[in-house]
Amino acid sequence: MSHAHFHAQSSARRFGGAPEDYLAIHQWFDATKEMWADARHRALRHHSQGIFECERQFGVTIPNSVGKDVPVRLIGEQHVMEDCGGIIPTIADWLSAIRFEPWMNFGYRRSLAVEHGDRTAPVPNARRPNQSPASVIQPAPTDRPINVAPQSCARDITRIRRRVATHASLEF
Repeated sequence: MSHAHFHAQSSARRFGGAPEDYLAIHQWFDATKEMWADARHRALRHHSQGIFECERQFGVTIPNSVGKDVPVRLIGEQHVMEDCGGIIPTIADWLSAIRFEPWMNFGYRRSLAVEHGDRTAPVPNARRPNQSPASVIQPAPTDRPINVAPQSCARDITRIRRRVATHASLEF
């Protein structure tokens, strides 16, 4: 469904009461649209763990306007099933669909390289706002003079790219 209001109307039909009784729960599930305004926002809360997190957030039951206590987990399950084609995915279902990128695990590969004696492995800097992950990774300091020829730098970059490509194919 495209809006929390329509989910709330659906909950009112199913559990009784008014749509306003359920709106806060459905807005909580769809609040991640602030960060990512397409269906991928659902990866953050539209799964089994998200339903239990919703229950922790709102309580085990909520009273509706006709005095009936409605289990929050059932409202969450209804929301997720309406958005995810009738199923309740797990976090593993969502995360297994994410393509692994080398920058996601760069620190681990660097620590392995240092353990094996490669002190020139690239070092990730602290990430700053509005920087792509590629701009965060900087080469480690070396004992080379500052005025080295451009060809030696190009060779170093090629060597680093090969190392990253080799490790990117590994599963950690």
